Amino acid sequence: MTPEQMAMCHARAFAGQGRAWSEVEFTSLLQSPHVFCVGNEHTFALGRAVAGEAELLTLATDPAQQRQGLGRIALLAFEDAARKRGADTCFLEVAADNVAATSLYRHAGFEEIARRAAYYDKPSGSRADALVLQKSLLPGH
Repeated sequence: MTPEQMAMCHARAFAGQGRAWSEVEFTSLLQSPHVFCVGNEHTFALGRAVAGEAELLTLATDPAQQRQGLGRIALLAFEDAARKRGADTCFLEVAADNVAATSLYRHAGFEEIARRAAYYDKPSGSRADALVLQKSLLPGH
């Protein structure tokens, strides 16, 4: 998946929720040897793995393709790729008001370990808390 495809998918997935990431931002992130992406033009997960820990930076699914399990598939592929890069723990941040994403992550076994009050700016001018979630990637967890 190219940075241009990622930016287009991200813009569609996050329309009305805040600023989508640009092609330049995706290009810059992918230049790091620790950053990796799994997925296709309809859904992708981007993150990094360093020193035994993985961080899911973003997961996006084109709205036209939602409710088909693609986000779950991308998340599982991300976790598998993170394990192959030596990660045994995964972290992510998600807006507390993003019901679909928080549901996906909780069903996948992520647990809240912290909350950042009023972290995300919303297009309406309001702010949303960020939930910091964690999941063990070790077998049997």
